[in-house]
Amino acid sequence: MLSDLATETVAENSYKRIRADIIFGRLAPGQKLKLEKLKETYDTSVSTLREILNRLASEGLVVAEGQRGFHVAPMSSTDLKEIAALRLLLETHALEQSFERGDVDWEARLVSAHYKLARMESIMASGDTSQTEDWKRYDWEFHQALISACGSRLLMETHAAIFDKYLRYQMVALSYRGKIAADEHKRLLDAALERDQKTAKKILGLHIQGGVEHALARKSTLQD
Repeated sequence: MLSDLATETVAENSYKRIRADIIFGRLAPGQKLKLEKLKETYDTSVSTLREILNRLASEGLVVAEGQRGFHVAPMSSTDLKEIAALRLLLETHALEQSFERGDVDWEARLVSAHYKLARMESIMASGDTSQTEDWKRYDWEFHQALISACGSRLLMETHAAIFDKYLRYQMVALSYRGKIAADEHKRLLDAALERDQKTAKKILGLHIQGGVEHALARKSTLQD
């Protein structure tokens, strides 16, 4: 029993590491995933790696090539647009529910999440990009806090999975959008505290579309 538990923990940790490396671009789009090399990097067995890569393939982050192995899923303009549209759909619905159900604890979570994000945005605006992953983590936490009172665990999990795919494009194909994005986050916070759904949904739409347009302007990193 303990041995099985330890194996499960190692496998889960390896899964999280590989997944994060794909999302944050350390494993590049289209990169061949050679099992022997991965075995050394992530210190896990080939059989466990196959299970992990098949799991990531089911999430759309890895492509299985039958007998030819695996490679990191490519990135394309079409895929980005579809991911962004789905994120907007899920986040808008969850935002509506969260605004209706949110209490003072939700407001406190949101204010705290925005404070951390705003601090990191100031660092990014200064030209210091050494904490890019922390910036995106705080961005993720803010948007999760925004919808955290929606009352649906499944909705939160589905949104998180789509957000991670969108985040992958941000890390690989995007750079910091600067004051525009920071102002949008502040306006989202203000609208949330005022329970102004109409304004929040409009800003969210502009925020996500702005990210897509920023990525498409750097289209050399994407396939058609």
